[in-house]
Amino acid sequence: MARSALTQLQSQIEAIRREAYAAGYAAAMQVIQKAAGGTAAAAASTPRRRGAAKTAKPAAASAAKPARTAKPARAGRPARAAKPARAAAKPAASAARPTRRRGGRAAAAKPAAGPRRGNNAAMIEEILKGMAPRAARPAEIRTALQRDKGAAVAFTSIRHALGQLEARQAIEQVGDSKTWRAKS
Repeated sequence: MARSALTQLQSQIEAIRREAYAAGYAAAMQVIQKAAGGTAAAAASTPRRRGAAKTAKPAAASAAKPARTAKPARAGRPARAAKPARAAAKPAASAARPTRRRGGRAAAAKPAAGPRRGNNAAMIEEILKGMAPRAARPAEIRTALQRDKGAAVAFTSIRHALGQLEARQAIEQVGDSKTWRAKS
């Protein structure tokens, strides 16, 4: 008997809470519509939750209605949080693009340029000339680049640069091994 009375009281409290939420939500939407100029598009783009009132109801009218009996909430289950509102509209594509800078002081304050094209091949050629007449593997070339030049170069970039230097006939592969040396 006491348990059913407690369950009934909890369901009435939950129904009152839902009605109060719906009334507050409707009032907030009216304020937003007034601030937005009362456009129909603003009303259509607002997300709605289940159980939320579609139109504003006076608080006195909703309190006068008898409370609906709802299923009691399960124990240990937290109440569902409201979802965040979505952006009303995406900006135009032209507004999203950054504007180009023209000449003047802003253009003169450019940051320093990054590594130049062909820089890896030039550094590797210099390293191999320094090691001449000895041949070196890509791993040795990489450690020498890090030690001498302070440049961390990926193995694929080293292999690509070795291919470029071989095409220019600046270096040669030693036999069938994976070692390379500068041509004298």
